[in-house]
Amino acid sequence: MKKIIVDYEANLVTQFLGNGQELSHEINTPQAFSVISQAYLRTGWDNKYVYSFSWLGRPVIQLPDDMIRIQELIYELKPDVIVEIGVAHGGSLIFYASLMEAIGKGRIIGVDLEIRRHNREAIEQHRMFHRIQLIEGDSISLDTFNLVKSKINERERVLVLLDGNHSYKHVTEELVLYSSLVSLDSYILAMDGIQRDLVGAPRSQPDWSWNNSANAAEDFVDKNPAFKIINPQPVFNEGNIVESVTYWPSAYLKRIK
Repeated sequence: MKKIIVDYEANLVTQFLGNGQELSHEINTPQAFSVISQAYLRTGWDNKYVYSFSWLGRPVIQLPDDMIRIQELIYELKPDVIVEIGVAHGGSLIFYASLMEAIGKGRIIGVDLEIRRHNREAIEQHRMFHRIQLIEGDSISLDTFNLVKSKINERERVLVLLDGNHSYKHVTEELVLYSSLVSLDSYILAMDGIQRDLVGAPRSQPDWSWNNSANAAEDFVDKNPAFKIINPQPVFNEGNIVESVTYWPSAYLKRIK
């Protein structure tokens, strides 16, 4: 998509696709919503929109749509353990821990190459910390993986979230390792595949067209028939929109066997 025009007077959204091609949709259609959402995601990236939210006092650098959608999945699965790769400020750890608290079961294992002292202190002092374990180390190191694995009982239901280094190689290695922890009918998520749609944007890299987590996820399932990319559907929907507005395309890898 090269250009779009939103014309409120004509009630149209027009896409200019290049080579003289254009496609128009009435504003009140799901197709128009999809086009406008793509522009929203791009300008949101350019303006660091996701850097403006917190959860129970800690910064959570995530798109709100993604956080609401994943809480639906967590409530449905009711996992015993969530492994999250990538801690940053700890806001998403606190978010998942608060869901576990509301459900009345479960804990979060947070893994990061470096957990900065001020972030660690804030997480450890938080009232949700009793549901959190922190591990500092390289997520693709066997030592780190084995430490994570040692903290999980084989009978526990496990959900894994990959939200650290989003390069193709790193995510592929994480998928190979951590997919072994995922329970049947649970998921491993390869987050922030939106990178492949952002080439040319500020703060992007030219190789993001292939060097991203979405491509890693798609290639992984091609080689691993025990997993399939399945986006969870809304548990409640009285509207016309069925496609998610997300930073996580091709993220949800479900263990099907």
